[in-house]
Amino acid sequence: MNVTELNQALVTLIEKKQELQTLTYDDARYDDVEEELHDLEDDFNDEYGQFLEEALEKVHDDLGSDTDVLLPTAYLPANISGEPTPKEGVWIDSEKYSGKEARLTLIPNPTRLFLTVGKTVRQEVWKA
Repeated sequence: MNVTELNQALVTLIEKKQELQTLTYDDARYDDVEEELHDLEDDFNDEYGQFLEEALEKVHDDLGSDTDVLLPTAYLPANISGEPTPKEGVWIDSEKYSGKEARLTLIPNPTRLFLTVGKTVRQEVWKA
């Protein structure tokens, strides 16, 4: 697995997602940008999905989560700047953090999975 290419693909995907979020539905470019985003997501999942899903399964197991592992593109943050907010990523149920809202987010620079539990826990749980 070329982690440099993985990271670049992740950055490109998040940047396209950001671009789409800046457009309104009535913008002439909206449909084109949305289609580009979907194509990037499909390509990303085809190229890196198995590798990332295995990592996600391990993280879920380590956290004692029985929440289903989703496609890697579901775990993306809203932007590429720094740590994700407590509302970004995918909610997971975790025995380790029972009764608390835990989320996993796939972030770049370097590519890693980040766990947030409210405002108290913010930690890297996997790195490519």
